[in-house]
Amino acid sequence: MEQNQLDFDIGADKLREECGVFGIYDFDGNDVASTIYYGLFALQHRGQESCGIAVSDTEGPKGKVSTHKGMGLCNEVFSTEHLEQMHGNIGVGHVRYSTAGSSTRENAQPLVLNYVKGTLALAHNGNLVNAPQLRHELEYSGAIFQTTIDSEVIAYHIARARVSVPNVESAVAKAMGKLKGAYSLVIMSPRKLIGARDPFGFKPLCIGKRDNAYILASETCALETIGAEFVRDVKPGEIVTITREGIGSNTEMCFRDTEKEARCIFEYIYFARPDSVFDGVSVYHSRIQAGRFLALDSPVEADLVVGVPESGNGAALGYSMESGIPYGTAFVKNSYVGRTFIKPKQSSRESAVRIKLNVLKEAVAGKRIIMIDDSIVRGTTSALIVNMLRDAGAREVHVRISAPPFLHPCYFGTDIPSEDQLIAHGHTVEEIREMIGADSLSYLKMERLQEMACSRSICTACFSGNYPIDPPAEDIRGSYDK
Repeated sequence: MEQNQLDFDIGADKLREECGVFGIYDFDGNDVASTIYYGLFALQHRGQESCGIAVSDTEGPKGKVSTHKGMGLCNEVFSTEHLEQMHGNIGVGHVRYSTAGSSTRENAQPLVLNYVKGTLALAHNGNLVNAPQLRHELEYSGAIFQTTIDSEVIAYHIARARVSVPNVESAVAKAMGKLKGAYSLVIMSPRKLIGARDPFGFKPLCIGKRDNAYILASETCALETIGAEFVRDVKPGEIVTITREGIGSNTEMCFRDTEKEARCIFEYIYFARPDSVFDGVSVYHSRIQAGRFLALDSPVEADLVVGVPESGNGAALGYSMESGIPYGTAFVKNSYVGRTFIKPKQSSRESAVRIKLNVLKEAVAGKRIIMIDDSIVRGTTSALIVNMLRDAGAREVHVRISAPPFLHPCYFGTDIPSEDQLIAHGHTVEEIREMIGADSLSYLKMERLQEMACSRSICTACFSGNYPIDPPAEDIRGSYDK
């Protein structure tokens, strides 16, 4: 393989989630900024481009919101001084990776709107498929946008609806009637914390409690990080309103037929942290199951099963448990390399993948290796990792993927690229095997996905092309930047 084929960004060939959201309302009046920070820290895997926090005092002036946000990781954007200066007992936080809207500070969330009824701070995970139409309608009625993200479209519609309805939760419900696509929302008004999920339930959102405070978070791992107990998941289509009186619930937008729901299967395969539970299903259990299914459906004789860290490790363990082939560690990951490290130049001999991942030669030399990964997108990373195993002395490299082949783009908040960039689109499994240099290659069977999600209704559009919502006629991702 030529050197110029090796020098690419490993992040370009791995999928990324769009966002993580977090909110808290402390009824005892304690400042919540530092708690939001630690909650976002636990959700950092969901977005590593920008982050932000907005807090307010429910006993203070209604229009006063303290906000800090910026580009980078949580520990790069926030200092102890920043957090100590942010006073308020209610707040929302956000970590972002852009799939729609460019990667700029202006697009960092939470978004804070000052309008006739007060203030609104909003954090959003997901993508709307009808955002361009909604945005154009607002622009023609005089709206001026500060960002290029669909989250601002949502915030505008909530603010406009609030003028004609009695409370903010009713405004959220009215706005939801216009939104099509994926959204988990955490919204702060002067005296309320509101959470909402789209009726399909694409993205996770759960409720937690710590002492006399209630929390909304993308994943349960964030609750555990701050010492909160899990209360329940927000239902697909539900709006929850947290006030001093407790939790109110509006389920009018929920589907009566839960089979219409469409949770993103990649939360179980890759996005969510393995210690999280999504709609009652353990992510760790799902990944173990995926590995077991691979061992049952695609067995091969080998000496060692290894996972590509981190998301391949659970499936590798499951494969080992089912097959009886020993599980081992073949890769050492540099924990200090984030997505934003200085990437090697094309002329350099350093590869971005090799900087992030090294092979333990002693573990693989002379052995037949089964390498488990969560996906193959463009194929470039897989080809390099297989090559690294061979360079380390592996006799055979058999690749097993804990997801079916990607054939279609995603419009709901996952950065699966257009079809012409997907290696599985237009290539057979055998052709892909040859392109990545593996001795054998097998993917998870489509029919296993439902079992993996413990029979929950899921979205498999990126594999099957069966979108739960009609996709846009053209790829709208990043359309505001064109």
